[in-house]
Amino acid sequence: MILRQILRLSSVFHSAVSINLRRNIGLSAIVFNKMKELDPVQKLFLDKIREYNTKSKQAGGPVDAGPDFQKDMNESLARLQRAYGEGDLTKFPEFKFE
Repeated sequence: MILRQILRLSSVFHSAVSINLRRNIGLSAIVFNKMKELDPVQKLFLDKIREYNTKSKQAGGPVDAGPDFQKDMNESLARLQRAYGEGDLTKFPEFKFE
């Protein structure tokens, strides 16, 4: 009887320690990756994303988008407004819970 209770407690203790260790190892891996230098491919990828971000802020929208893109965008927005009603479809909806 006592042996069964000890085994139950040890399994509960083992699972709690296991979850905690797994979480801490996962967090330390993230911190370690942020501290070390990125490999060249990751660095190039991040540089291109940052470059596109600055270009899109300067252009005020998509970069290198021609008139065909704008025409397709307007047609898609008109089709969505007919299907789902009024409202600005270019913004994320705001939810209000009462």
